[in-house]
Amino acid sequence: MTRDLRTARTGAVLTFVLAGLLCGSMTVRIPALSDKLGLSEASIGVTLLVWGLGALVTMQSMRGVMARLGSRSVLRVGAPLCAVTLALLALAPTYPLLLGAAALFGMAFGAVDVAMNAQGSTVERAYGRPLMNGMHAGWCVGAISAGLFGTVAIAAGLSFTTHLIMVALVSLPVLVFVSRSYLPDPVLSEKAAAAGRRRMPPVVYLLGVIAFCAFMVEGTIADWNGLYLRDTLGAAEAVAALGYPVFEAGMLLGRLTGDRVRARFGARGMLVTAGLSTAATFAVVLSAPTALVAVGAMLLVGVAVATVSPMALSLAGGATANPGPAIAQTGAMGYAGLLLGPVIIGFVSHATTLRTALGLAVVLGVLIALAARFLPRPATPSAQEETRERELSMAA
Repeated sequence: MTRDLRTARTGAVLTFVLAGLLCGSMTVRIPALSDKLGLSEASIGVTLLVWGLGALVTMQSMRGVMARLGSRSVLRVGAPLCAVTLALLALAPTYPLLLGAAALFGMAFGAVDVAMNAQGSTVERAYGRPLMNGMHAGWCVGAISAGLFGTVAIAAGLSFTTHLIMVALVSLPVLVFVSRSYLPDPVLSEKAAAAGRRRMPPVVYLLGVIAFCAFMVEGTIADWNGLYLRDTLGAAEAVAALGYPVFEAGMLLGRLTGDRVRARFGARGMLVTAGLSTAATFAVVLSAPTALVAVGAMLLVGVAVATVSPMALSLAGGATANPGPAIAQTGAMGYAGLLLGPVIIGFVSHATTLRTALGLAVVLGVLIALAARFLPRPATPSAQEETRERELSMAA
């Protein structure tokens, strides 16, 4: 294994960590943002929606960009822009300017999200073994770090503006430095590059459905688990606040071990198992007699669903000669689930009950398992690696 390849892997992981830190830092200081500009809950909701739509619009347009430029070029521009636009968001003095900054931050993040997954796929191919779950574990580390740093910043009395500018100033030079480690994307013929801009293989859209379901589960838990623990199970505010970090801890654990499990058992079977496990563990959350039991089950839900979206993106990257456009398509479909999930839960909850609405996460887990059954067996990295080993032995 060459030193350059190890450096590229480290650079890709650090990009995931810093992306999680930048996004998490904004999220953790939303109450302070509300106080700074005197915003209502509805105004904060619109701000987050504008951020998410900015990201989604960029993701939808990235197929052609990735086919022409590749992940390395996009990351070298987009990652530093992510830090710059976070600083703009921190400095916004009025609500209209805040919305503009949120849109720019979302657009920069959308480009980075697609490109860093494509770079992860390029590194994964160069290594010849699964690595994507470990890279997404970097995102969890960044998000958890954002929560910890946010707690320290609040305790130290740092304002929303000061805190986010500090994060941006620390992240910007690191992202510029890391950009030197990125690998070039596979060199394609003009015909193959043009195909990446036009039409994807059907399996890419199937993987997009799987990513949609997984992201929808993650978004549902992020936005609604605290309210469920407090209002439905009667938990104290402090106990209800534990649900999401416990879920994230489970995600981190699942992703740290996911690549080894995938290399041993293959992605197809692992996705089926992950889907069924997500459904079963979330059913435990919904049937839990006490909040503490539900919080403990959140850890298991995190472990179960953690590997689904990284594997879907990894398999999409391996489905075509150029991973960028395929990952852009799958990622855009997945991110739509992250945006729509909490909204759908809100409408269903209003019409029925929150417990009934959250039952959608159980259905989504089953759908992941069913969709994974239609994936072609040769698409798994295990099969690809076996084929590669046979070719190498024949060449020898």
